[in-house]
Amino acid sequence: MTTPHNPPSGTAGTTDTNSTHLTGPDRRSVLEELADWASALQLCDVPQRVVEFAASQILSQIAAIRVGLRQNEGKRLVGALGAPFQRDTAQSARVLAGAGAWLNLDDTAYAGHLAPSTVAVPLAFAHALRLSGHDLLRAVIVANECASRITASATLGPFRGQTALHTHLVGAVAGRLASEKAPVHQWRNALALALSAPPWTLMRGFVSSDARLLHVPVAVRMAMDACDAAAGGLTGAPDIVEHPDGFLDRFATVPLPEAVTAGLGHRWHTETLSFKLHPGGPGIDAAIDCAAELHSLMGDWSPEDVEEIVVEGSLYTLFAARKAQPYLDGPRTPLGVMVLTTPYPVATALLTGHLAIEDFCPPAVDRAERWALAAKVRLVHNASMTRALLTGDAPVGEAIRQAGDRSAEWLRAFGGDDVPDLPALLGEVGPPLEDFTQAVKPTPARVTVRMRDGRSHSRELSIPHGGIGPALRERHRALVTDKFLASGGPRDIAEAWSDLAGFGPDDLAPLIEKALTVQ
Repeated sequence: MTTPHNPPSGTAGTTDTNSTHLTGPDRRSVLEELADWASALQLCDVPQRVVEFAASQILSQIAAIRVGLRQNEGKRLVGALGAPFQRDTAQSARVLAGAGAWLNLDDTAYAGHLAPSTVAVPLAFAHALRLSGHDLLRAVIVANECASRITASATLGPFRGQTALHTHLVGAVAGRLASEKAPVHQWRNALALALSAPPWTLMRGFVSSDARLLHVPVAVRMAMDACDAAAGGLTGAPDIVEHPDGFLDRFATVPLPEAVTAGLGHRWHTETLSFKLHPGGPGIDAAIDCAAELHSLMGDWSPEDVEEIVVEGSLYTLFAARKAQPYLDGPRTPLGVMVLTTPYPVATALLTGHLAIEDFCPPAVDRAERWALAAKVRLVHNASMTRALLTGDAPVGEAIRQAGDRSAEWLRAFGGDDVPDLPALLGEVGPPLEDFTQAVKPTPARVTVRMRDGRSHSRELSIPHGGIGPALRERHRALVTDKFLASGGPRDIAEAWSDLAGFGPDDLAPLIEKALTVQ
């Protein structure tokens, strides 16, 4: 998702970032500090709860890749770039990354959509290098931590979510170098080289064309080139993140270089993961969950019985819907647009009790009753839900806390005409979190179905079923197992997944192949 403005040139060099990394001959840049920590991290340094989140993330992303490969577009991607596993490991990584990203079935975290690079690249290299399950988990966690921190540093900027391709520059570099157990100097240079020319997403291509399938592979290609270049001796600018002519100068309205190194070793971004249980873009997960629950509560009814469906949500939901609006064309709406908007997904979940990628393809998407019901959906801004969104931790709440008063400019732009004084609505936000053990991602929604006979049915959720919070911490493995099985994944793979860390090199490669084989 992109914000409606671009940052002015020079912001990173003129804003007081409260960073200790910017001056002094003996100080490391934030990228050097991150690279030094990441290259030395061992799985035994990671709390078991975080390792378990990473294991669930891998299985969830394998499910997303399976679904992506099964679609006609996924088959065309394979025809263009080759099979998921091939002699060119970097190309394998690009195929897996692209297949798992384009349907909005990838996970989200604070900050970023991580797994298209942080899982796909380690899967490709674990398969090629015959790594163990222990090695795979380490590589994924290292990649998560690096990618999410760089993404967090620019979260209050023009790009977030799937449009933030710098996430995948860092995730792919870290995922590969962790798999290869590369020395620290390669880490420093590969990350710096990759971040020297980050992709800049154009919404026109992203939402309306097959370019959506290529945007993550492009970032992964750049990352693979940066790794090769660093191994060959090329060097990058170590201060590329925070320098006045660097990454944050162009990619952040409110630069947060301190987010790159905050709490290394105890603020685990991996445990902020939320898992996509159905396709859908920013902010509509809770509304879909509400609609699916109402399906089983409303008894017998038909679309003709419905007067209107009111979906209340935050600015997050409204902003995505407005980005999609110019591209809507009924059943002919591009899939990349369909997953960003609210009416059709909510109507479908209300009619069927679920939402799957098949609902966005013929013959399901051509059913007139779905579009007749979708036409009755009205999206309404709820100010209290916007406040709940911004005071949570993901997707942007923690960045707002880290920015403090500096966030006011970004908040006013995000609020726009809907909430002209968003900083006042938000109020005091408090200090950044010490850790993410209790992280939450509230993206609230209330769905109210008003019937022609005067009855109404309503359901409200603050955190969607796959969103990070107390419920997900208790049952993430069960939820992603169901997602994997629903993608057609073999049951014996799902049952063996709890022992992923114990799989040796001879066991892991066949496991990965079987998990990703699509009939």
